[in-house]
Amino acid sequence: MPKQTPLPFPEAAASAPPVVGPTAADDLTAPRPPAEPEAPASEAGALVERDDAASAAEVIDPGAAAAHSGSRVDAPTASANTGASPSDADPDRDGVPEADPAQAELPIAAPPAPLTTDVRRPPSGDRRPWWARLLARMMAPWVALTIEPEAPAEHAPDWNAADWHQRPVCYVLEDYGLSNALILDRACRETGLPSPLQPLPGDPLGRKRAYVALSRRNATALSSLPSLSPQPVSPKSHSGSLARLLDAHRADPALDVQLVPVSIFVGRAPDRSTGWFSVLFSENWTLVGRFRRLLGILLNGRHTLVRFSPPVSLRAIVDEGLPPERTVRKLSRVLRTHFRLIRAAVIGPDLSTRRLLVDRVLASPPVKDAIADEARRNGGPSDKTRADAWKKAHAAAYEIAADYSHPVVRSLSFILTPIWNRIYRGVLVHHLDRVKQDAPGHEVVYVPCHRSHMDYLLLSYLLYSRGIVPPHIVAGINLNLPVIGAVLRKGGAFFIRRSIRGSALYSAVLSEYVAQLVAGGYSIEYFIEGGRSRTGRLLQPKGGMIVMTVRAFLRQPTRPVLFQPVYIGYEKLMEGTSYLDELTGKPKQKESIWALLAGIPKVLRSNYGQVVVNFGEPIRLNDMLAQHAPDWNGQPVPEDEKPAWLGTTVDALAEQIQVNVNRAADVNPINLLALALLSTPKHAMGESDLLAQIALSKTLLAEVPYSEGDSDRVTVTPHTPAEIVAHGEEINVLSRTAHPLGDVLGVSGDNAVLLSYFRNNVLHLFTAASWIACCFQHNRRMSLPGVLRLGRSVYPFLQAELFLPWNEDQFARRLERTIAVFVREGLLEKVSDEDGGVLARNAGQTDEVFRLRAIGHSLQQAFERYYIAITVLVKNGAGTLSAGELESLCQLAAQRLSLLYAPAAPEFFDKTLFRGFIQKLRELRLVWADANGKLTFDERLDAWARDAKFILGRELRHTIEKVSPEAAKREAAADAAPEAPASDA
Repeated sequence: MPKQTPLPFPEAAASAPPVVGPTAADDLTAPRPPAEPEAPASEAGALVERDDAASAAEVIDPGAAAAHSGSRVDAPTASANTGASPSDADPDRDGVPEADPAQAELPIAAPPAPLTTDVRRPPSGDRRPWWARLLARMMAPWVALTIEPEAPAEHAPDWNAADWHQRPVCYVLEDYGLSNALILDRACRETGLPSPLQPLPGDPLGRKRAYVALSRRNATALSSLPSLSPQPVSPKSHSGSLARLLDAHRADPALDVQLVPVSIFVGRAPDRSTGWFSVLFSENWTLVGRFRRLLGILLNGRHTLVRFSPPVSLRAIVDEGLPPERTVRKLSRVLRTHFRLIRAAVIGPDLSTRRLLVDRVLASPPVKDAIADEARRNGGPSDKTRADAWKKAHAAAYEIAADYSHPVVRSLSFILTPIWNRIYRGVLVHHLDRVKQDAPGHEVVYVPCHRSHMDYLLLSYLLYSRGIVPPHIVAGINLNLPVIGAVLRKGGAFFIRRSIRGSALYSAVLSEYVAQLVAGGYSIEYFIEGGRSRTGRLLQPKGGMIVMTVRAFLRQPTRPVLFQPVYIGYEKLMEGTSYLDELTGKPKQKESIWALLAGIPKVLRSNYGQVVVNFGEPIRLNDMLAQHAPDWNGQPVPEDEKPAWLGTTVDALAEQIQVNVNRAADVNPINLLALALLSTPKHAMGESDLLAQIALSKTLLAEVPYSEGDSDRVTVTPHTPAEIVAHGEEINVLSRTAHPLGDVLGVSGDNAVLLSYFRNNVLHLFTAASWIACCFQHNRRMSLPGVLRLGRSVYPFLQAELFLPWNEDQFARRLERTIAVFVREGLLEKVSDEDGGVLARNAGQTDEVFRLRAIGHSLQQAFERYYIAITVLVKNGAGTLSAGELESLCQLAAQRLSLLYAPAAPEFFDKTLFRGFIQKLRELRLVWADANGKLTFDERLDAWARDAKFILGRELRHTIEKVSPEAAKREAAADAAPEAPASDA
């Protein structure tokens, strides 16, 4: 289990070099699936022409286009010659037909072993031209480089340091330019690579240099220097240089030049930028002139990103045996696609304007059909009704659509950095390197848990600051406030209504907009819980946005979709007070610009502790379809067709997203304090007891990991119990009361309710430990098989409520491992080997019993809820209550139990938790609905209720049975009550 390394912010968000995974060459000998047919490119030119994108993203640089690609990519194929429309063809093709699919990819030798030699040293001597040395000195104060990876030699781990200077290496740039050549030369010198300003052996380029560029300028920026341009430059110099290199390989079988693509971005490094004016001259998709480039270097040169890609063997390309002209076209096309993918990953796709995207939505066949249907419903297909329907669709599209602006995003990064520094003690990010490794070639959908309004800003900011394009974010229409809504829209937010039922036209427009984003390669972010969790638990997912995403992919299944779960953990919530009000029954306050402005001073004066963002294990849509839709043949599914397996696939996908969010949980100091303190009646402990309880929790997390292998992305605070207590006092979560016999640490009433939120964040991590502890709350001895049997019977309900990842057998093995830890820690003792082993706890009120009771308390109320539901159902009898009636009666019983006896956590009487329990009872066929919709059951439910005596005490069971209402008595009481006067509301 990885540990956290606390870092201050923004250093915590500093650029991290991407982890470069295996290249596509690892798989070159395996059979390749045939390339899927490609859809025509968009009119805005934002989409790349063919599945060459896969070649560029996966063959050239697996880590380059992380989290976003601006092209249509088939994975994992790398075919260079299928599915391209004529409008997308390379300008050098001149009508020559493409090569057959057998020539599908650029072969690259797979690296066999890690590099052990340090190559980060400058080459001996400085043989650069005098003008290069002079200009480099002039530019040095204005340019600072961020190089990815930090050691580009990692791309060729089978080479040693000498190989980089003995083997011929030729760099490839996207654009010609004197500044690019000088920046590349400096990056090579800093990383110990050969200089691009020294000619290759034999000078096959004929230009006394070792780099080429792909821009279509008729003259290079260096053409004014005679020593570098001894011959005229042709209009197609980008292909001419490559052609000369390839011809040299045909003439010399021993020659093997390594092409190294290098991307240079001035003003788009992930470090914090300074100066508002520099935003206007930051890197974008426009091929700028020399004067604008000069201003960009002066203003943004100290934030220059240089990204090296793996070398490509020209010998392997020539050995494919294609005709010379076709080889040049193929190589040029793949390199251009590669650079476009890199640019899309770093600065975002070549975004069409909001107007063009809206026009594309309105021109799509599904929206046209919806407009026609709307016109018919409003009085027939007259010109006026059609115009009104079109205006309604147009207004809906403009209400939805984002209006992404790179300068606004850069400006927001300036504003947010000091805010994070002021209100948070740090922001930690874990596993982002795996996102960069997994995401290339995929449409990425970020699906974080939803805890706070800060989630929107925090995740986008962190992605942007780490060199990943911020996603388009689904936001509720309630956030479309004056000024604020416009800023969020410029930052990539698009707004949707809370409910779209009954509005077929709006639904069609929204679905088509999402489909356009998916087809265009824009990463998306949405919260499948539908709203912020008020209790700290993951909410039951809503499948609306997932359905739209899946249908968008099925309509055009060219680029695979990757769902990226994200866990966001806080130590204090800005909305804590409003959550407390809502949990006590007060209505939710509507968002307003005035309330936001009024709350800013308080927020800036507060200390909200540390925030942790963990990226969970990704979920590939193709894998889910293979599992739940085996009949799908990979062909497009029409918009009006709804396959029978769609609903099952969406439900399974939503469930798996929540499971993977929980697998990436972070355990922070406040979570551990909440687990311990809320287990006592007065929410207080002696200091020594609290330290021991925190230590026990950390021991359980370390010795019984939540998941195995790559799935285990849980992180735990590295602080000691004493440091955790000090931190709780520092951020005013914990109060200390001095006493001669030892200080007492506790939380006040309101803080205790809020603290239950943070306990619920990590409740799932302690399920096995809490279950075992609950078994020994009212039993001094139990057999090991009895503990496992009861655990298996209750596990389906815990799994549904807490999104647990194991099956029943895995949960039983987890129970056994946890019992072993309890025995070693002295909490339990194995007193006999009879009946499979007998376990016992200490008698009386020893420290071990106290610690065991504290561990079990977190799940105790869940079992009480289960018993309430079963008691109400049995008490009313079979065929008496519907599912809705049972939910209402259970909620009333839980509320009354909390009022009359010990106060409970807010989620104790949450109707949705009762609904989930009843649904699971129906899935297991313990209850079922009769012909009248009433729930009926058999003796199995009585047996399940009898097992409750092992978990709940006799007095508590009697109390629950007493307060559980009967429907007939409730109806009689309602009939006897006087009629209430009509309300004016």
